Amino acid sequence: MTASALSLDDFGAAAVRAGALEVRLARSTAEIEAAQRLRYRVFVDEMGAAPAGPAAAHGRDADKYDEYCDHLLVLDHSAGAAPEIVGTYRMLRRSVADRHDGFYTASEFDISRMLTMEGELLELGRSCVDKAHRNRPTMQLLWKGIAAYVFAHDVKMLFGCASLPGTDVAAHAGALGYLHHNHLAPETIRARALPERFVSMDLVAADDARHADAVRAFDARTAIAALPPLIKGYLRVGGFVGEGAVIDREFNTIDVCIQVVTDSVTDKYLKHYSRDNGASDPG
Repeated sequence: MTASALSLDDFGAAAVRAGALEVRLARSTAEIEAAQRLRYRVFVDEMGAAPAGPAAAHGRDADKYDEYCDHLLVLDHSAGAAPEIVGTYRMLRRSVADRHDGFYTASEFDISRMLTMEGELLELGRSCVDKAHRNRPTMQLLWKGIAAYVFAHDVKMLFGCASLPGTDVAAHAGALGYLHHNHLAPETIRARALPERFVSMDLVAADDARHADAVRAFDARTAIAALPPLIKGYLRVGGFVGEGAVIDREFNTIDVCIQVVTDSVTDKYLKHYSRDNGASDPG
C-alpha cells in the first residue's frame, strides 16, 4: 500500500486546525491502516456491513481503490502522544483513476455522462467519523480539507456514493422520492444506477394525476429530516443526485449517487469553507 506523499501544506494551505483537531492527508501506510480500522468500526460494528477479504480478518475495511486514493484524516491531538484518527474521507481524482482501475462509483452507477465534463473530477467515498466525534467541528474540518483539495486541484465536480441505512427501500420511500423529484442532476451529466442494480426512487404511483406535485408537496420537512446528515450536507452546497438507487447488501445500505458541480456551490459555502477562511475557527 502506498501512502500519499502530500499534505494540505503542499497545496499552499495553512495548517487546518480547530483546537486539538487537525485535518490533513494521510502521510504513511500506518495512518491509512488506522483509517481503515475506523471505517471497520463504523461500517461493520455499527452499521452491520459484512466485508470480505484478508483486511477484514484484521479489523480493517479495505479494497483495491485504497491503494491509489488520497485519504483525508481528522486527527485528535488531545488523545496522548500520538494523535488519534477520528474522521476520514477517501478521495480519488480522475487524473489518478485513469491510470489505475477507475472509480468505485462506476461499480454501482453509469457515470459516462459525467465523464464528458472537461477538467478534474473528484470522487469522495468511505466517509466516517468516530461516534464520540460526530459533531459540527469535526464535520466542518472534513469539509475544509475537501475545500482545500478542490481548490488545489481545480476540481470541477465532486461525486460519489452516499448511503441511507438498511436495505428496505420502502422504509426510505419519502426520502428517496423527495431526492428524485427535487434534486435530480441535470440530464447532460446525470449518473444512473446500472441496469442490473437499478432501484427506482420515483415511488409515487404513475397513475396519480397529481404525480409530480404530490411528491413535491410530500411533507418535505419529514423527508429531509430522514436524510442522513452527509446527504443533507451535500444538498446544502448545491448537490444533486443521479437517477435510481442501488442496494448494497455488503454494506447494508441503499446508495444514491451524489454530484456537486463546484461552480454551483453557493457563495456562502465557498467563503465558509475556503482555505482563506480562518483555519482556527470552523465556524
